[in-house]
Amino acid sequence: CEDVREDPFYKLVFPTMDMLIEEHREKLEKAHKAGDPVKLIKPVAEIREDLNPHPAGQKELNAPKEDKLTGVQHKYSETVLVFPAAAQTCHAYCTYCFRWAQFIGDDELRFAQKEATSLFEYLAEHEEVSDILMTGGDPMIMKTKSLAQYLEPLTDPNFLPHIKNLRIGTRSLSFWPQRFTTDDDADECIELLRRVREQ
Repeated sequence: CEDVREDPFYKLVFPTMDMLIEEHREKLEKAHKAGDPVKLIKPVAEIREDLNPHPAGQKELNAPKEDKLTGVQHKYSETVLVFPAAAQTCHAYCTYCFRWAQFIGDDELRFAQKEATSLFEYLAEHEEVSDILMTGGDPMIMKTKSLAQYLEPLTDPNFLPHIKNLRIGTRSLSFWPQRFTTDDDADECIELLRRVREQ
């Protein structure tokens, strides 16, 4: 491809001005022409306010109504999504990602579960749940020590026996494979994942 901006993978990963509606694009271009990066903050915030950070009512309809479950969604009867607080960043900001509200530093918009105990208590009360999806951001951003609070209990086959599947939504295999090979806790991470898998 002669122009990298026409490359399909480039378009998936890097946001471009043509993704904005005309009104938003004009607002951003005007602020950019001022030549002061600080002047971009206000129009970017205004554009975000026009967007829907939680499509399909996920904040109102899918989140359990318990104060301790600040980063949990029970969207489907058999699946619970957990957004660990330590996983609220990502290796890439893909243009198709609908989790942008997780990354902008606005705690009112974010889902962020600060600890695993209340998640496990919720799961114990909901035996219809067979699947956990860890998402974010990217849970594999987390150090193994942080990841272990969510995964270690699942190495016991008697702990929440109705949980059959654990999925980790990650881009690290393609964007940061070092997480599993040369990071300072890569060996511990692989060992933890192996023990969870064996159960």
